[in-house]
Amino acid sequence: MKTQNWRELPLSDSVLKTIEELKFTYMTPVQAASIPLLLKGKDVAAEAVTGSGKTIAFLVPLLEILQKRKEKWKPTEIGGIIISPTRELAIQINEVLQKFLNNIPNLKQILLVGGTTIAEDADRLKAGANIIVATPGRLEDILSNCKIINLAGYVKSLEILILDEADRLLDLGFSTTLDTILLYLPRLRRTGLFSATQTKELQHLIRAGLRNPSLITVKEKPNISTPSNLKNNFVIVNTEYKFSTMIDFIQHKGTNLKYMIFLSTCACVDYFNHIVQEMLPSVQVFAIHGKMKNKRHKIFNEFRNIKNGILICTDVMARGIDILEMDWVLQYDPPCSASNFIHRCGRTARIGNEGNALLFLLETEDAYVDFIKRNQKVEIQQIVLESSIISYEKCLKCMRDLQKQDRFLFDKANRAFVSYIQAYNKHECNLILRLKDIDLGKLAMSFGLLRMPRMPELKGKDISCFEEEHVDINSIAYSDKQKEKSRLEKLKIFRDTGIWPKIHKNKRKQTEPWSEAKKKKLERQENRKRRKEKKLKQKMLVNSAKKQKRKINEQDIEDLAKDIALIKKLKKKKISQEEFDAAFGID
Repeated sequence: MKTQNWRELPLSDSVLKTIEELKFTYMTPVQAASIPLLLKGKDVAAEAVTGSGKTIAFLVPLLEILQKRKEKWKPTEIGGIIISPTRELAIQINEVLQKFLNNIPNLKQILLVGGTTIAEDADRLKAGANIIVATPGRLEDILSNCKIINLAGYVKSLEILILDEADRLLDLGFSTTLDTILLYLPRLRRTGLFSATQTKELQHLIRAGLRNPSLITVKEKPNISTPSNLKNNFVIVNTEYKFSTMIDFIQHKGTNLKYMIFLSTCACVDYFNHIVQEMLPSVQVFAIHGKMKNKRHKIFNEFRNIKNGILICTDVMARGIDILEMDWVLQYDPPCSASNFIHRCGRTARIGNEGNALLFLLETEDAYVDFIKRNQKVEIQQIVLESSIISYEKCLKCMRDLQKQDRFLFDKANRAFVSYIQAYNKHECNLILRLKDIDLGKLAMSFGLLRMPRMPELKGKDISCFEEEHVDINSIAYSDKQKEKSRLEKLKIFRDTGIWPKIHKNKRKQTEPWSEAKKKKLERQENRKRRKEKKLKQKMLVNSAKKQKRKINEQDIEDLAKDIALIKKLKKKKISQEEFDAAFGID
């Protein structure tokens, strides 16, 4: 596709002014393909590699469509809705939109995400907004459950709906939520779906939410799903040397660069965040995962604004997040879903910039390279990194010393290891990434554990390679004095009675196995889903009953009119009494 200048499109001066301020001279392929179609009133489903400029591709037509309406927009009349899967991505879209609206004073925006109360969002909606940027859960909540504002009435004039990272919306289980939202929106609207990958579930959503859509697939090279200026690499490492190899790599490449390190679980992020800070004291290290609700945005902004540093995170940061001058994406663990491999890599090499990505694989995981090549059409080049025994021993000592200094880190190390094992056991690619192939003793050494935790997955496994640290575990104290006082009291009771005391109900719930907690969480989610579906069915039945009632009333009126006509005919002697009685069914 040839490069196209923004001036070639029939855009308003206010939009062109913002594009010039953002220093965009030429459109990216996805922008050149999708913007004209949306401006012509078409529905669009666009698939393009991550970092290809999809945000501008839907913001520009959205603003043009709203500005070209003949009637002036009322303060509380919603003309555009943008739905994003995560809070970070919604905030980022909102920031870019604000730059455009600085030059379009007659349109207002509102951000609806977690972190505020429903009442606060309702007050802001009453104050006026024409464009909503939201996460699906919060938008559905206000549409369905907020009684102090009639948002369903505000969206009756909706012109355009955008679903950003649409495949991720479905991955996170928002399918029922989106169905509920679509029920409130007018059918005569324009809809745009933008994502980096297409899935079967996305095809169902396209059929449900779009009218005869134009399908756009933009790739920089045939059969390649990542940007052409991204250098994708992998390295095979010994299990116990995995962490030390990554630290050596960062020190070799330079601590004056910007890195993102992706780990598989929240507990791993919590633990390795402390270890990386200790191993690289001159580097700013940040940590983000899905269980951080209110802290995430602040940490994300801090990392985005620094020139160099390290962000350790889970896949909550794999989608759509735009961080300038990201030098390296390090995938410490293979992602739980194959599509997330592409999204992780896409945090670098964005919109024409160069970038690098490195995947760390154990000796037993080499088949993953061929899997990604076939499944996601990604070419990965192997590099060789030397494993230093000196560096390994230094990292092991650091991890174990930190645990011995503070029981808080000892707990985190064990939680991280257990969560890693359990996540690995449920991996999407468990046919090639098999837990039984890994030497769990060596794996525990890479976490720097003082001793092996008790867990079902270790039963019958060979852990002879694990070298236990000879230390009395009960002697390791919490640096938090209150926590340590409580632990010592429980330890005394345990030594006297042989039974560890239960935690008081008013303070905290009794701890339970991770697998049980996860099972209960999934059951709660399933129950919520069933309740929503039941509520939706009930609503549809009520609507159907109302329609049926209207049909019955219309039939009654028709029958009454026929009866009146017969009575008039009898009075005028146009029919006999016998004919009248027969028509009325009178014997």
